[in-house]
Amino acid sequence: MIKASVYIICKNEEKHIKRVLESVKDFDEIVVVDSGSTDNTLNIAKEYTNKIFHQDWLGFAKQKEYAKNLCQNEWVLNLDADEQLTEELKKEIEKVIEENKIDGLNIKISSQFLGKFNSEKSKFNRRIRFFRKSAGHYPDKLVHESIVVKGKINKADGFIYDYGTMDLKTHLNKINEYSSLRADEKFAKNKKSSFAKLLFVFPLAFFKSFIIKRGFLNGMRGFIAAMNNSFYAFLKEAKLYELNSKKEDGIK
Repeated sequence: MIKASVYIICKNEEKHIKRVLESVKDFDEIVVVDSGSTDNTLNIAKEYTNKIFHQDWLGFAKQKEYAKNLCQNEWVLNLDADEQLTEELKKEIEKVIEENKIDGLNIKISSQFLGKFNSEKSKFNRRIRFFRKSAGHYPDKLVHESIVVKGKINKADGFIYDYGTMDLKTHLNKINEYSSLRADEKFAKNKKSSFAKLLFVFPLAFFKSFIIKRGFLNGMRGFIAAMNNSFYAFLKEAKLYELNSKKEDGIK
């Protein structure tokens, strides 16, 4: 048994949640916080843990902070309901707990897209997902929440697998939802878009995704993903422009 807590937030994740729970069933504690599932998510979760809580949706950061604070162990691991912990990473986590010399792990996230995972030579996004509970907190953000951890953080070699953008429809739905949340967040901070941003954000985001992050190594899938990522970057600025225009015109 791995002496750490896993916390997962979810809603209507019957398609994925068994995979993530199966990958962490040898952890000491699994905490699931659900925000109103109407499918079979909760019945599946009950097969793995009795620590299932309901919390109306607070936003990504606040929801995860709530779930984290329910954990009883010093060490905590955050996974999304559509993710999976790899055996390689699990061994790294066990070693960190045993040695007790650092405060967290910055972990590579490998996303499955159009039926395949990216080449291991690509540059992956990293997130701090395993850390000492007392050292971490979530700044209040509507989307793209990330834990802030005080202390020493090492880069992990192992991966977390992400199955949340397996097809174009799902990816595009998330792009639309997350770009709206990000625009709302920037608008609340009195930020504005500009013609220059709208003009250059798409090509710059494409260059970052396809060239700098080596998306070209993934062939046509990499090209499509880079185009989607660029569209997301453009939509954030376009929606921010729309919000400011409505404000200036007195439209709610």
